[in-house]
Amino acid sequence: MLARAHAWGSRTFSALRHPHYRRYWFSQLLSLVGSWMQATAQQYLVLELSGGSSAALGWVTVAQFTPSLLLSLYAGAVIDRVPRRQVLLATQITLLITATALAVTTHLGVVNLPLVMVLAFISGTANAFDMPARQSMVVDFVPRSDVPNAVALNSLSFNVSRTIGQALFGVVAALGVTLLAGGNPDNLSRLALPFYLNVSSFFVVLFVIATLPFPARDGGQHGSMAEDVREGLRYVRGTPAVRNVMLLVGALSLTVINFNVIIPYYARVVFDAREAVFGVLSAAFGVGAMAGALWQASKPNPLKNLRVGSIILIVSTVALAFAPGPVIATPILAVCGFGMLTLLVSANSTVQLTLPDHLRGRVMSLYSFVLVGMGPPGALIASSLISTTGLLGSRWGLVTLAALGALAVAALWRRLPRKLDKPQAQAGAVGLSSAD
Repeated sequence: MLARAHAWGSRTFSALRHPHYRRYWFSQLLSLVGSWMQATAQQYLVLELSGGSSAALGWVTVAQFTPSLLLSLYAGAVIDRVPRRQVLLATQITLLITATALAVTTHLGVVNLPLVMVLAFISGTANAFDMPARQSMVVDFVPRSDVPNAVALNSLSFNVSRTIGQALFGVVAALGVTLLAGGNPDNLSRLALPFYLNVSSFFVVLFVIATLPFPARDGGQHGSMAEDVREGLRYVRGTPAVRNVMLLVGALSLTVINFNVIIPYYARVVFDAREAVFGVLSAAFGVGAMAGALWQASKPNPLKNLRVGSIILIVSTVALAFAPGPVIATPILAVCGFGMLTLLVSANSTVQLTLPDHLRGRVMSLYSFVLVGMGPPGALIASSLISTTGLLGSRWGLVTLAALGALAVAALWRRLPRKLDKPQAQAGAVGLSSAD
C-alpha cells in the first residue's frame, strides 16, 4: 500500500522534481490564495454595493475580462517578442497597484461600483498579458515529457488556492468586522482585509520571477505585429486538433463556465446566504476542481478526457439548477469543479503539446482569448438567464445555459482529438498555406 501511494505521488507530482519549476509553482500557489480571496471579496462587494444585482455582477465581470477579449491576440505577439520575465514583472506590479487601490478605498468607505469596474478593467488588462505568459512558460522549466503533468499541476495550484482563498474569505471577512469595521457586520470596510492580504502576497511572486533563470529562447523570424498575429491565427485554423479544442473551450466558456457569476448569485440571492455559506459553496467548487486536476496529473496520458469532462460539467450544472438549498448544492458544485478541470486540463495539455515553441505565446494567448475572453459576453448571458426577475427564472435559466453547452459538445464530439499530435513547425506552415 505504501509503495503504491509513493508511486502515485511520484507520478502525480513528477514535474516538481525540477527545482526552477518547483520554486515558481509554490510562489504562484501562495500568490493565488491572495488573489482568490480578493476575487471572492470583490464579488461580494459588488453584490453589496448594487443591492444584490446579478446584472451589476455581470457588468463587473465584463469590465474585468473585456481586455482579454480585445488584447489577447496582440498580447501573444508581444510575449513571443519580449522576454517573459519582463512581461510577468510588469503585469504583477500592475495587479499589485490595483489591489492596493481596492483595499484602501474599501477600508476608507469611499469605494463605489464605477471605481470597482475601473480597477477590474485595469487588472483585466494586466491579466490579458499575464495569463498567456504564465501558461507558455511551462516549457521553460520542464521537458516535453513532463509538460502534461506541469499543466495539471498549474491547474492544481490554481484550484488549491481557489479552495483555500475562498474558504478563508469568510473567516477573513469576519475578522475584518472586528479589525476594520468597528464590530459592525454591515460595514463594507470589513471586506478590505482580504484585499490587504492579497497585496502582501504579491511580493513573494515578484521576488521569484525576478530571480528565476529564464532560459534564452529562439524567437524565430518576426514580421510586423499584425503579421505575427495573422501567423498564429493561420496556424490554429490549419491545425484541426488545436482549432476544435479551442472551439469547445470557447463555446463552454460562453455558456456553462460562468461560475464566477453563478456561484455568488445563487449563494446571495437564490439561497439568501451570507459570507460564510458563500465561502463554503465557492470552496466546494474549488475542492472538486482540485480533485479533477489531481486526477489528470496522475494519469500517464491526460489528454483523453475532453468528452468526459464536458459531460460531467453539463450534467452537474443541470443538477445544481434544481438544488433546493446550499446543503445539496455544495457536493453538486464539487462535481461541477471536477468536470470543468478535467475538461480544461485536457484542453490545455493538448494545445501545449501540439504547437511549436516559436508560436507558443500567440497560440496560448488565443487559448486565453477563448477561455477568458468569452467571459464578458458569457457573464452577460449567464446573469440575464439566471436572474430571478427574468423570463425563465434562476433555475430554468441555468438549465438553458447547460443545454446550450450540450449542443456545442454534440456539434464538436466527432472532431475532438483522441490522441496527441507532436508539434511540427513545418507541418504547421504547410497547413497554413493550404488553409489560405
